[in-house]
Amino acid sequence: MKAEPFVIERTYNAPVSKVWEAITDHTKMQEWYFKLADFKPEVGFKFTFEGGSKDQRYIHLCEITEVIPQKKLVHSWNYRDYPGGSFVTWELFDEDGKTKLKLTHAGLETFPQNIKDLGKESFTKGWTHIIGTLLANYLEKE
Repeated sequence: MKAEPFVIERTYNAPVSKVWEAITDHTKMQEWYFKLADFKPEVGFKFTFEGGSKDQRYIHLCEITEVIPQKKLVHSWNYRDYPGGSFVTWELFDEDGKTKLKLTHAGLETFPQNIKDLGKESFTKGWTHIIGTLLANYLEKE
């Protein structure tokens, strides 16, 4: 049985164009997201970054697989030296000048479940903080 993906939705008081820029413009991403060496919203573009807990750091390996400007961005999310493979989908919806973001992280069950940092609970906490706090604060400060 395939596990349910993790899904989080938030609505921001910002137009789609501003949210799209926040999730695809490398310099803007630096202000609220992981520290990426580079990022381009182009199919086939590969990016890596380091993240994890204070006890353990992980090298994330990602590749853009789908781009529909101002609507959808999909990329793989894997770990160097660990089995498993997942995909993160960012979808934007215009709601009368505000933007609903729906983030889906599918494939979490493929990661080693005996590693706490790679468990669904860890992703729930992480994405809730990233989408609910960091991105929200970034969009509201401008």
